Amino acid sequence: MKRLLVFALAALAFAALSGCSKHNELDELEPVTLESLGVPAQPQAMTQDTVVPAVSVTEPAVSKELMPLPPQGPYKPTDIEIQTALKNAGFYAGNIDGKIGPKSKKAIEDFQSANGLKVDGKVGPQTWGVLAKYLNISSGADRR
Repeated sequence: MKRLLVFALAALAFAALSGCSKHNELDELEPVTLESLGVPAQPQAMTQDTVVPAVSVTEPAVSKELMPLPPQGPYKPTDIEIQTALKNAGFYAGNIDGKIGPKSKKAIEDFQSANGLKVDGKVGPQTWGVLAKYLNISSGADRR
């Protein structure tokens, strides 16, 4: 019963505070009392013959839409990360411009060949798994 009363008071307070008019609606509200909600101010004494209606109280379901979703699939590196790692590994000598062109593609293929990977010129999860360790190395000229 107390939960129902608290819920009713919270709902009324929310409805009162969420209005969209431009003036202060709180000044116009009448105070909420137990009697206005149909609850007697003095609880009646309970006897063995008193029937208390059952109230079903359920916890709100947690919506999966409100929770952040984990990234789908493996990490996908940026083109700048790929070029930087290739340069650090000693396979790319061009400018790090974030554009995978013919020089970058050739460097990817050379890296894949040198590391026993499928040579397709694409940085997928397996290639990135090997290449990623070169991302934060300052000079990779001796890595080849």
